[in-house]
Amino acid sequence: MEMLHYDFMQRAFCAGGIIALVASVLGVHLMLRRQALMADMLSHVSLAGVAAGAYLGWNPSYAGFSAAVAGAIAVEYIRRSYRAYSEMSIAIIMIGGLSSAVVLMGLNKGMNKSFSSYLFGSVVAVNETELMLMLGAAAVGASFFILLRRPLYQMAFDEETAQASGIPVRLISMLFSMVTGMIVAAAMPIVGVLLVSALIVLPAALAVRLARSFAAALMIAMLVGVAGVFSGLTASYELGTPPGGTIALFLLALLSLGIVLKKVSVIAGKLGNRQNRTIINNHQTGQLAKQDVFPRIKSGRLDASATHTNGGTENESYV
Repeated sequence: MEMLHYDFMQRAFCAGGIIALVASVLGVHLMLRRQALMADMLSHVSLAGVAAGAYLGWNPSYAGFSAAVAGAIAVEYIRRSYRAYSEMSIAIIMIGGLSSAVVLMGLNKGMNKSFSSYLFGSVVAVNETELMLMLGAAAVGASFFILLRRPLYQMAFDEETAQASGIPVRLISMLFSMVTGMIVAAAMPIVGVLLVSALIVLPAALAVRLARSFAAALMIAMLVGVAGVFSGLTASYELGTPPGGTIALFLLALLSLGIVLKKVSVIAGKLGNRQNRTIINNHQTGQLAKQDVFPRIKSGRLDASATHTNGGTENESYV
Protein backbone atom coordinates (compact mmCIF):
# COMPACT_ATOMS: atom_id res chain seq x y z
CA MET A 1 0.00 0.00 0.00
CA GLU A 2 3.02 2.26 -0.37
CA MET A 3 1.54 3.72 -3.53
CA LEU A 4 -1.41 5.17 -1.58
CA HIS A 5 1.01 7.49 0.22
CA TYR A 6 1.26 9.53 -2.98
CA ASP A 7 -1.36 12.17 -3.67
CA PHE A 8 -1.54 11.39 -7.40
CA MET A 9 -2.28 7.70 -6.69
CA GLN A 10 -4.98 8.63 -4.19
CA ARG A 11 -6.59 10.85 -6.84
CA ALA A 12 -6.21 8.12 -9.47
CA PHE A 13 -7.93 5.48 -7.29
CA CYS A 14 -10.68 7.88 -6.23
CA ALA A 15 -11.34 9.03 -9.79
CA GLY A 16 -11.03 5.51 -11.21
CA GLY A 17 -13.50 4.04 -8.71
CA ILE A 18 -16.08 6.75 -9.33
CA ILE A 19 -15.80 6.56 -13.11
CA ALA A 20 -15.83 2.74 -13.07
CA LEU A 21 -19.17 2.70 -11.23
CA VAL A 22 -21.00 5.11 -13.52
CA ALA A 23 -19.30 3.92 -16.74
CA SER A 24 -20.32 0.32 -16.02
CA VAL A 25 -23.98 1.33 -15.63
CA LEU A 26 -23.72 3.35 -18.84
CA GLY A 27 -22.25 0.31 -20.60
CA VAL A 28 -25.23 -1.91 -19.71
CA HIS A 29 -27.63 0.68 -21.12
CA LEU A 30 -25.52 1.11 -24.28
CA MET A 31 -25.47 -2.65 -24.87
CA LEU A 32 -29.23 -2.94 -24.45
CA ARG A 33 -29.72 -0.03 -26.90
CA ARG A 34 -27.32 -1.67 -29.41
CA GLN A 35 -25.01 1.38 -29.18
CA ALA A 36 -21.86 -0.19 -27.74
CA LEU A 37 -19.65 1.65 -30.25
CA MET A 38 -20.96 5.04 -29.17
CA ALA A 39 -18.39 5.29 -26.37
CA ASP A 40 -15.56 4.63 -28.82
CA MET A 41 -16.94 7.25 -31.20
CA LEU A 42 -17.27 9.93 -28.52
CA SER A 43 -13.72 9.28 -27.29
CA HIS A 44 -12.42 10.18 -30.75
CA VAL A 45 -14.56 13.32 -30.77
CA SER A 46 -13.22 14.20 -27.34
CA LEU A 47 -9.67 13.78 -28.66
CA ALA A 48 -10.46 16.37 -31.35
CA GLY A 49 -11.67 18.71 -28.60
CA VAL A 50 -8.44 18.22 -26.63
CA ALA A 51 -6.39 18.93 -29.76
CA ALA A 52 -8.44 22.04 -30.52
CA GLY A 53 -8.06 23.27 -26.94
CA ALA A 54 -4.30 22.80 -27.00
CA TYR A 55 -4.02 24.53 -30.40
CA LEU A 56 -6.17 27.51 -29.38
CA GLY A 57 -4.68 27.84 -25.89
CA TRP A 58 -7.78 26.69 -24.03
CA ASN A 59 -7.92 24.15 -21.21
CA PRO A 60 -7.72 20.78 -23.06
CA SER A 61 -9.87 19.00 -20.45
CA TYR A 62 -12.74 21.45 -20.75
CA ALA A 63 -12.40 21.53 -24.55
CA GLY A 64 -12.51 17.71 -24.75
CA PHE A 65 -15.49 17.61 -22.41
CA SER A 66 -17.40 20.17 -24.51
CA ALA A 67 -16.53 18.40 -27.76
CA ALA A 68 -17.79 15.05 -26.43
CA VAL A 69 -21.13 16.56 -25.39
CA ALA A 70 -21.45 18.35 -28.75
CA GLY A 71 -20.64 15.10 -30.57
CA ALA A 72 -23.28 13.26 -28.55
CA ILE A 73 -25.91 15.83 -29.55
CA ALA A 74 -24.83 15.64 -33.20
CA VAL A 75 -25.00 11.84 -33.29
CA GLU A 76 -28.54 11.94 -31.89
CA TYR A 77 -29.69 14.31 -34.66
CA ILE A 78 -28.01 12.22 -37.37
CA ARG A 79 -29.50 9.04 -35.88
CA ARG A 80 -32.98 10.48 -36.40
CA SER A 81 -32.14 11.10 -40.08
CA TYR A 82 -31.01 7.48 -40.54
CA ARG A 83 -33.55 5.64 -38.40
CA ALA A 84 -33.15 2.40 -40.34
CA TYR A 85 -29.34 2.63 -40.23
CA SER A 86 -28.62 3.98 -36.74
CA GLU A 87 -25.00 2.79 -36.81
CA MET A 88 -24.41 5.20 -39.72
CA SER A 89 -24.48 8.19 -37.33
CA ILE A 90 -21.71 6.65 -35.22
CA ALA A 91 -19.49 6.08 -38.26
CA ILE A 92 -20.02 9.64 -39.54
CA ILE A 93 -19.21 11.36 -36.23
CA MET A 94 -16.24 9.04 -35.56
CA ILE A 95 -14.68 9.90 -38.93
CA GLY A 96 -15.23 13.60 -38.30
CA GLY A 97 -13.72 13.46 -34.80
CA LEU A 98 -10.67 11.40 -35.71
CA SER A 99 -9.85 13.38 -38.86
CA SER A 100 -10.18 16.69 -36.96
CA ALA A 101 -7.89 15.40 -34.21
CA VAL A 102 -5.23 14.29 -36.70
CA VAL A 103 -5.27 17.63 -38.53
CA LEU A 104 -5.13 19.70 -35.32
CA MET A 105 -2.29 17.56 -33.95
CA GLY A 106 -0.38 18.10 -37.18
CA LEU A 107 -0.81 21.88 -36.92
CA ASN A 108 0.67 21.96 -33.39
CA LYS A 109 3.99 20.08 -33.50
CA GLY A 110 4.88 20.74 -29.87
CA MET A 111 1.90 18.93 -28.41
CA ASN A 112 2.57 15.41 -29.71
CA LYS A 113 4.53 14.28 -26.63
CA SER A 114 1.93 15.47 -24.12
CA PHE A 115 -0.75 13.74 -26.18
CA SER A 116 0.39 10.27 -25.11
CA SER A 117 -1.31 10.77 -21.73
CA TYR A 118 -4.60 11.47 -23.50
CA LEU A 119 -4.18 8.54 -25.88
CA PHE A 120 -3.18 5.86 -23.35
CA GLY A 121 -4.11 7.38 -19.97
CA SER A 122 -1.87 8.46 -17.10
CA VAL A 123 -2.23 8.24 -13.33
CA VAL A 124 -0.49 11.62 -12.97
CA ALA A 125 -2.90 13.23 -15.46
CA VAL A 126 -5.63 13.32 -12.83
CA ASN A 127 -5.20 16.74 -11.25
CA GLU A 128 -7.65 18.58 -9.02
CA THR A 129 -9.51 19.99 -12.03
CA GLU A 130 -9.87 16.54 -13.62
CA LEU A 131 -11.08 15.06 -10.34
CA MET A 132 -13.76 17.73 -9.88
CA LEU A 133 -14.84 17.23 -13.52
CA MET A 134 -15.17 13.48 -12.91
CA LEU A 135 -17.14 13.99 -9.70
CA GLY A 136 -19.53 16.35 -11.49
CA ALA A 137 -20.02 13.97 -14.44
CA ALA A 138 -20.51 11.00 -12.11
CA ALA A 139 -23.09 12.88 -10.02
CA VAL A 140 -25.06 13.94 -13.10
CA GLY A 141 -24.84 10.43 -14.60
CA ALA A 142 -25.91 8.68 -11.39
CA SER A 143 -28.88 11.03 -10.93
CA PHE A 144 -29.92 10.51 -14.56
CA PHE A 145 -29.79 6.70 -14.40
CA ILE A 146 -31.58 6.53 -11.04
CA LEU A 147 -34.38 8.98 -11.81
CA LEU A 148 -35.06 7.71 -15.35
CA ARG A 149 -34.32 4.01 -14.84
CA ARG A 150 -37.81 2.81 -15.86
CA PRO A 151 -38.15 4.91 -19.08
CA LEU A 152 -34.59 4.03 -20.07
CA TYR A 153 -35.29 0.34 -19.58
CA GLN A 154 -38.44 0.47 -21.73
CA MET A 155 -36.74 2.51 -24.45
CA ALA A 156 -33.84 0.08 -24.62
CA PHE A 157 -36.10 -2.65 -25.99
CA ASP A 158 -38.82 -0.80 -27.96
CA GLU A 159 -38.74 2.97 -28.48
CA GLU A 160 -42.02 3.04 -30.43
CA THR A 161 -43.97 1.31 -27.68
CA ALA A 162 -42.36 3.56 -25.07
CA GLN A 163 -43.38 6.62 -27.07
CA ALA A 164 -46.93 5.31 -27.44
CA SER A 165 -47.13 4.91 -23.66
CA GLY A 166 -46.36 8.60 -23.14
CA ILE A 167 -42.60 8.55 -22.53
CA PRO A 168 -40.77 11.57 -24.09
CA VAL A 169 -38.42 9.36 -26.08
CA ARG A 170 -36.69 12.12 -28.05
CA LEU A 171 -35.90 14.22 -25.00
CA ILE A 172 -34.63 11.27 -22.96
CA SER A 173 -32.56 9.98 -25.90
CA MET A 174 -30.95 13.39 -26.26
CA LEU A 175 -30.19 13.56 -22.54
CA PHE A 176 -28.82 10.00 -22.65
CA SER A 177 -26.42 10.96 -25.45
CA MET A 178 -25.25 14.04 -23.54
CA VAL A 179 -24.66 12.02 -20.36
CA THR A 180 -22.74 9.47 -22.43
CA GLY A 181 -20.51 12.23 -23.80
CA MET A 182 -19.85 13.60 -20.32
CA ILE A 183 -18.89 10.21 -18.87
CA VAL A 184 -16.65 9.33 -21.82
CA ALA A 185 -14.82 12.66 -21.55
CA ALA A 186 -14.46 12.28 -17.78
CA ALA A 187 -13.00 8.76 -18.09
CA MET A 188 -10.42 9.78 -20.68
CA PRO A 189 -7.57 10.82 -18.31
CA ILE A 190 -7.62 7.41 -16.58
CA VAL A 191 -7.74 4.96 -19.50
CA GLY A 192 -7.01 7.20 -22.47
CA VAL A 193 -8.94 7.93 -25.65
CA LEU A 194 -8.08 4.69 -27.41
CA LEU A 195 -9.24 2.42 -24.56
CA VAL A 196 -12.05 4.34 -22.87
CA SER A 197 -14.61 2.06 -24.51
CA ALA A 198 -13.01 -0.92 -22.69
CA LEU A 199 -14.01 0.58 -19.33
CA ILE A 200 -17.59 0.96 -20.55
CA VAL A 201 -18.16 -2.12 -22.72
CA LEU A 202 -16.21 -4.99 -21.08
CA PRO A 203 -17.87 -4.94 -17.60
CA ALA A 204 -21.28 -4.68 -19.27
CA ALA A 205 -20.45 -7.55 -21.65
CA LEU A 206 -19.66 -9.85 -18.70
CA ALA A 207 -22.67 -8.67 -16.67
CA VAL A 208 -25.13 -9.27 -19.51
CA ARG A 209 -23.63 -12.75 -19.92
CA LEU A 210 -23.96 -13.72 -16.25
CA ALA A 211 -26.96 -11.85 -14.85
CA ARG A 212 -30.56 -13.03 -14.91
CA SER A 213 -32.12 -9.63 -14.21
CA PHE A 214 -31.47 -6.01 -15.07
CA ALA A 215 -30.63 -5.04 -11.48
CA ALA A 216 -28.20 -7.95 -11.19
CA ALA A 217 -26.54 -6.91 -14.45
CA LEU A 218 -25.95 -3.40 -13.10
CA MET A 219 -24.46 -4.73 -9.86
CA ILE A 220 -22.16 -7.22 -11.61
CA ALA A 221 -21.01 -4.57 -14.09
CA MET A 222 -20.13 -2.13 -11.30
CA LEU A 223 -18.23 -4.78 -9.32
CA VAL A 224 -16.28 -5.91 -12.39
CA GLY A 225 -15.53 -2.33 -13.40
CA VAL A 226 -14.18 -1.32 -10.00
CA ALA A 227 -12.17 -4.56 -9.69
CA GLY A 228 -10.63 -4.06 -13.13
CA VAL A 229 -9.72 -0.42 -12.50
CA PHE A 230 -8.18 -1.00 -9.06
CA SER A 231 -6.24 -4.06 -10.25
CA GLY A 232 -5.07 -2.24 -13.37
CA LEU A 233 -3.95 0.86 -11.47
CA THR A 234 -2.02 -1.27 -8.96
CA ALA A 235 -0.29 -3.25 -11.71
CA SER A 236 0.41 -0.07 -13.66
CA TYR A 237 2.14 1.47 -10.64
CA GLU A 238 4.18 -1.65 -9.87
CA LEU A 239 5.19 -2.42 -13.47
CA GLY A 240 5.41 1.12 -14.84
CA THR A 241 2.99 0.37 -17.67
CA PRO A 242 0.37 2.75 -19.13
CA PRO A 243 -2.77 2.55 -16.93
CA GLY A 244 -5.20 2.49 -19.86
CA GLY A 245 -3.78 -0.64 -21.47
CA THR A 246 -3.24 -2.35 -18.10
CA ILE A 247 -6.82 -1.72 -16.97
CA ALA A 248 -8.17 -2.91 -20.33
CA LEU A 249 -6.14 -6.14 -20.09
CA PHE A 250 -7.42 -6.84 -16.57
CA LEU A 251 -11.01 -6.23 -17.67
CA LEU A 252 -10.47 -8.50 -20.67
CA ALA A 253 -9.06 -11.21 -18.37
CA LEU A 254 -12.11 -10.90 -16.07
CA LEU A 255 -14.42 -11.19 -19.09
CA SER A 256 -12.61 -14.30 -20.35
CA LEU A 257 -12.62 -15.88 -16.87
CA GLY A 258 -16.32 -15.15 -16.45
CA ILE A 259 -17.21 -16.67 -19.82
CA VAL A 260 -15.17 -19.81 -19.04
CA LEU A 261 -16.77 -20.22 -15.59
CA LYS A 262 -20.22 -19.72 -17.12
CA LYS A 263 -19.48 -22.46 -19.68
CA VAL A 264 -18.25 -24.81 -16.95
CA SER A 265 -21.37 -24.21 -14.84
CA VAL A 266 -23.63 -24.87 -17.85
CA ILE A 267 -21.81 -28.14 -18.63
CA ALA A 268 -21.94 -29.18 -14.94
CA GLY A 269 -25.67 -28.41 -14.87
CA LYS A 270 -26.32 -30.56 -17.94
CA LEU A 271 -24.33 -33.45 -16.43
CA GLY A 272 -26.28 -33.11 -13.19
CA ASN A 273 -29.62 -33.21 -15.04
CA ARG A 274 -28.48 -36.29 -16.96
CA GLN A 275 -27.59 -38.06 -13.70
CA ASN A 276 -30.96 -37.14 -12.22
CA ARG A 277 -32.75 -38.58 -15.26
CA THR A 278 -30.70 -41.79 -14.89
CA ILE A 279 -31.70 -42.11 -11.21
CA ILE A 280 -35.36 -41.56 -12.11
CA ASN A 281 -35.21 -44.23 -14.81
CA ASN A 282 -33.58 -46.69 -12.37
CA HIS A 283 -36.36 -46.06 -9.87
CA GLN A 284 -39.03 -46.54 -12.53
CA THR A 285 -37.57 -49.91 -13.63
CA GLY A 286 -36.98 -51.17 -10.05
CA GLN A 287 -39.19 -51.90 -7.07
CA LEU A 288 -39.56 -48.25 -6.22
CA ALA A 289 -41.27 -47.75 -9.56
CA LYS A 290 -44.46 -48.86 -7.90
CA GLN A 291 -44.44 -45.62 -5.96
CA ASP A 292 -44.50 -42.11 -7.42
CA VAL A 293 -41.07 -40.51 -7.29
CA PHE A 294 -42.64 -37.11 -7.58
CA PRO A 295 -45.87 -36.99 -5.57
CA ARG A 296 -49.10 -36.20 -7.34
CA ILE A 297 -51.82 -33.97 -6.02
CA LYS A 298 -55.09 -35.79 -5.26
CA SER A 299 -58.12 -33.82 -4.08
CA GLY A 300 -55.94 -30.83 -3.34
CA ARG A 301 -53.48 -32.82 -1.21
CA LEU A 302 -50.31 -34.71 -1.80
CA ASP A 303 -50.63 -38.47 -2.18
CA ALA A 304 -49.61 -39.91 1.23
CA SER A 305 -48.02 -43.00 -0.27
CA ALA A 306 -45.77 -40.99 -2.52
CA THR A 307 -42.05 -40.87 -1.88
CA HIS A 308 -40.62 -37.37 -1.52
CA THR A 309 -37.22 -37.12 -3.03
CA ASN A 310 -36.68 -33.51 -1.98
CA GLY A 311 -38.07 -33.45 1.54
CA GLY A 312 -41.51 -33.32 3.13
CA THR A 313 -44.73 -31.49 2.45
CA GLU A 314 -42.89 -28.18 2.24
CA ASN A 315 -42.20 -29.12 -1.36
CA GLU A 316 -45.84 -29.00 -2.45
CA SER A 317 -45.11 -25.95 -4.53
CA TYR A 318 -42.38 -27.91 -6.23
CA VAL A 319 -44.82 -30.41 -7.72
